[in-house]
Amino acid sequence: MSVQDISKKLVAFCQAGQNLEAIDALYSDDIVSVEAGAPPGGDATTVGKAAVLGKSKWWRENHEIHSAKVEGPFPNGQNFAAIFEYDITFKPTGQRFNMREVAVYETAGDKIVRESFYYAMG
Repeated sequence: MSVQDISKKLVAFCQAGQNLEAIDALYSDDIVSVEAGAPPGGDATTVGKAAVLGKSKWWRENHEIHSAKVEGPFPNGQNFAAIFEYDITFKPTGQRFNMREVAVYETAGDKIVRESFYYAMG
């Protein structure tokens, strides 16, 4: 698969709310996922498909998603970016907020091998 194919498939999965399916189909077993900030008591970097799936499941279980929007993909060589916008409520506190993030994906072969998320903190 080309970078263009991978990027279009990822965006299509995410637009359909199928983020877990995107990870399963498109991510390398050795994926590295880097957040802009570490969760309390955690690390900003997650390594391995199973761990990234777990992180994504935790996020879905702890957030009520009122709306989600995905823009892109924006390819550049073996990499591409996408922009995500969410209106969400963090279930444990009931706090509702809007979140906008840029995600940059690196590919090798026909898989995503690294994802980095950029968003405002605080």
